[in-house]
Amino acid sequence: MKAFSISRYKKESPLELVDLPEPIVKDHEVLVEIHAASVNLLDSKIKSGEFKLILPYKMPLVLGHDVAGIIVKTGAKVKNFKVGDEIYSRPSDFHIGTFAEFISIDEKDIALKPKNLSMEEAASIPLVGLTAWQALIEQSNVQKGQKVFIQAGSGGVGTFAIQLAKYMGATVATTASEKSFEVLKNLGADVLIIKRRILKML
Repeated sequence: MKAFSISRYKKESPLELVDLPEPIVKDHEVLVEIHAASVNLLDSKIKSGEFKLILPYKMPLVLGHDVAGIIVKTGAKVKNFKVGDEIYSRPSDFHIGTFAEFISIDEKDIALKPKNLSMEEAASIPLVGLTAWQALIEQSNVQKGQKVFIQAGSGGVGTFAIQLAKYMGATVATTASEKSFEVLKNLGADVLIIKRRILKML
């Protein structure tokens, strides 16, 4: 299969188009034919080596944390999915690699793609959606009536976090440029703060 890979940590080096063997499918995994993948800031930080102490990947490495596609093969013990299912996923750390034609993913890390979303739309959701969920629900346990501040509300995580916090009943404040205010109001932001650059004086 074709894949985009890196052979060393370097910020400016391009991804390399390489030929790799099709992934081996373990008992609890499915093989996904990739139709769409999204690019996240996390990918660039891993590529530049910023996370190498906490995520020590082996090289060569295929990047990519979001995927939408179709299951073409299932492992012997897969129970909840079948060949032909359209899915989306954020593969777990050390099992990433969505910048490729195929990827094997543990069935616990996938979900059926909503029918009203395109492959491209579905592939844009998993990492930012899970990040917002983990921050607001799992870590902060946001409750109705609380006040939540979300930095950079117009970003990928921010747009999800605003909607989730509002759904939980919180009052939401966020920063953004003025051109994003209308969109963020429609997502549920209550307080909009103009994002300004702070220049460091030497």
